[in-house]
Amino acid sequence: MTEKTPRENDLNSNEKRDARQREAPSAAVVYEAIRREAESELSRPLVGLGWSALAAGLSMGFSLVAQALLYSYTPEATWRPIISSFGYSIGFLFVILGRQQLFTENTLTPVLEVLRVRKWVTVAGTLKLWLVVLLCNMIGTAIFAIALSYFDVLDPKINDALSAIAAREYEFPFGTMFVRAIFAGWLVALMLWLMPFAETARVGVIILVTYVIGLAHFPHIVAGSVAALYGVFQGDFSMTEFFTLFFTPTLLGNMVGGIMLVAAVNYAQVAYSGSDKATGKA
Repeated sequence: MTEKTPRENDLNSNEKRDARQREAPSAAVVYEAIRREAESELSRPLVGLGWSALAAGLSMGFSLVAQALLYSYTPEATWRPIISSFGYSIGFLFVILGRQQLFTENTLTPVLEVLRVRKWVTVAGTLKLWLVVLLCNMIGTAIFAIALSYFDVLDPKINDALSAIAAREYEFPFGTMFVRAIFAGWLVALMLWLMPFAETARVGVIILVTYVIGLAHFPHIVAGSVAALYGVFQGDFSMTEFFTLFFTPTLLGNMVGGIMLVAAVNYAQVAYSGSDKATGKA
């Protein structure tokens, strides 16, 4: 005889509760969790955001340090990047778990609120938030790069590894950097989309996604700026090269990846599923 599948009405209240707890959250639930976070960030004083963003820029410097240490202590071989790229995740772990403000994070969360509210005051608030966070992120990365360049923070034998990593930030032309940066912004925003319900897997999600970014060498405006500015302060590259070959294409690409490929697409997924949360209806 064929075994019958129990109907919902055949389950007791405890079994129904257990079933609901094991359901994956809907896209609308994930969207609302991130949107509420965006609402909170847009209401925060800019001074507080600035200090948090400065801390994020400083913390991100440890991605370069960890990469350089692993690179330096690993034998020269074709698999060396597989090991050293794990260091790229360190700064992201510090920033995300420490709730510090990262510019690429803010290409996702506030945009969801802008798409929902569709008011100029929200757009203006988002632009101010972007300006403050990006500026303070860059100040933090510059301070960290200066410390590595002009002070004996690390063993001098690590300097060659630092310079090699810095040179990689300048190895592609503008157009290639722009396209590669789109993937970095996309992956960071996707990671943040996963975070609200990752629970105990949060650390694993951060390491997995950022390891892919580091291994593929998709340029990230904050993490990459530490290495790129280190190259400038060492005299290997000029500030003009920093802005034209790294900063501008990376910034634009990260923004496109975060805004268009995640915020807009995932917003549309919720908006056209009939959810009142996304459309702003009562």
